[in-house]
Amino acid sequence: MSNTNSHLENIKLKPTPIIQSSPLVWLHKNLFSSWFNTLFTIVISIVLVLVITSSLRWVFVSANWSVVSENYKLFIVGQYPIEELWRAWSSLTLVSILVGLSAGLYKGLARVMMFGFLLLYGVSLVLPFIAMDSRFWLSANITIIIALYFLVIKMPFLKKFTWVLWILAFPIAVFLLHGFNVLPTVKTNIWGGFLLTIIIALFAIVVSFPIGVLLALGRTSKLPIIKWLSVIYIEVIRGVPLITVLFMAQIMIPLFLPSGISVDNLIRVMIGLTLFNAAYVAENIRGGLQSIPNSQYEASKALGLSTVKMTFFIILPQALRVTVPSMVGQSISILKDTTLIAIVGLVELLGIARSIIANPQFLGTQMEVFLFIAFVFWVICYFMSYMSRQIEKQISIGSN
Repeated sequence: MSNTNSHLENIKLKPTPIIQSSPLVWLHKNLFSSWFNTLFTIVISIVLVLVITSSLRWVFVSANWSVVSENYKLFIVGQYPIEELWRAWSSLTLVSILVGLSAGLYKGLARVMMFGFLLLYGVSLVLPFIAMDSRFWLSANITIIIALYFLVIKMPFLKKFTWVLWILAFPIAVFLLHGFNVLPTVKTNIWGGFLLTIIIALFAIVVSFPIGVLLALGRTSKLPIIKWLSVIYIEVIRGVPLITVLFMAQIMIPLFLPSGISVDNLIRVMIGLTLFNAAYVAENIRGGLQSIPNSQYEASKALGLSTVKMTFFIILPQALRVTVPSMVGQSISILKDTTLIAIVGLVELLGIARSIIANPQFLGTQMEVFLFIAFVFWVICYFMSYMSRQIEKQISIGSN
């Protein structure tokens, strides 16, 4: 037995040889391994070639893209007055200032966001149908982002002010866009297009997050009243279609207000989308809370932390870290759900598209218009998804 063991110890294990296959070998193995696979590959290849070539021919030769160039302003800001467009540009410039500051101070994801904005501005700048005043604003925004990025690199003391500016950016932008009788009032019923889509989506995503956190904590609470109120709210909202919530927001919110006080139609839609999204955010966060092992709770209690400190400093940060992918997915979903608000009288990006193709001057351009709308949504959703992947890499989700 000892001789056998000594013999086995003398045997050297040889590493498994790495087989390097050429492209021709891979093609033969995966696509042409039998007569059926060969026939199937040829048929699929012919179909793909025909579809791709006909699609490219339509996009670059046959399509009438003048419907986009002639209605570009409608797609972006709807019927917002041309003489007041400086307000929309000023709001965008405020965002550019914050992007440049954040990229210079925080690097990382902020720098990725900066490159995304610069790419968007650069592509818009070279479009042949962009007006000269728009080119001026785009060039100014590009210059501001780059200049601030290099100026604030050695000014770390500005970090605490940047967060304050990000919080104030949305109300400042809304004030500029509306006027509130300080500036000439531009009513929200003539806001539209991409501007309205972004405003509603941003409000719903940002405001629903803290509400969703509270609902998730309430559902996991040991206090029966708080727990069951949270459960009832979440299950009722998640069991009702969004369009029903929007109609209820239009009808029910005025009933809870004193007589003589009315709420703007846009605010009602924002409230409805926020309450709807909060229920889904709560379930995502509850899933993250359930993934935290009991040892974390026991260790927190052993350190003498109170329930509030344990929840907000130990448990909740770990739960939010786990739910990043699902939270971004829900944000993308609510962005696409903004296309439903046209049913309650607001004309966002898809509503503008429908009004344009109903114009006799642009009959027969449905494909061009809807393809442009689809491309815009795809760009935004892809950028959000890309930012989500970068966040996951930074916090090392699933790397253990």
